[in-house]
Amino acid sequence: MKNILIPVCIFSALLPPLSCADDVISHRYIGMELARDLVNEAISVCRKDGYHVSAVVVDRFGILRAALRDDIASRFTLQIAEEKANAVVMAGIPSGQFRDKRGDIRPELNHINGIIMMQGGLPINAGGSRIGALGVSGAPGGEKDEFCAAKALEKMMERLEFAD
Repeated sequence: MKNILIPVCIFSALLPPLSCADDVISHRYIGMELARDLVNEAISVCRKDGYHVSAVVVDRFGILRAALRDDIASRFTLQIAEEKANAVVMAGIPSGQFRDKRGDIRPELNHINGIIMMQGGLPINAGGSRIGALGVSGAPGGEKDEFCAAKALEKMMERLEFAD
């Protein structure tokens, strides 16, 4: 029996390790420059309409990439903008759409640390991949926050569509 095990062990050692397709995972990430430009543009759009807001970009995992608060926006708008963006990361759809679809568990979702169920967060997609989310807070109504986020994404569309 020992004689049989030795050749099998030697043969097994010579084979390359078995691998699975999921051993190494590649992802696209949002770069700092694009994240910075998105928050700056969202604030500029809202400012033109007379709203002082904060804008936040998180990556596909909910990690903060860029945050900017307009001069006279409340400090709480930063937290709310980030939590709206995190809701998008969790749901994969705009935060307002998620809020409307999941009214049955909305109160429970608002108790998850770092998530708020309010309109104003949109996904950021580039080259067919979701790379993050943009959240805006501070305008008088989530639909206005979402409008500013959408306009910022629209302005950066060429950079997003042709991302390598």
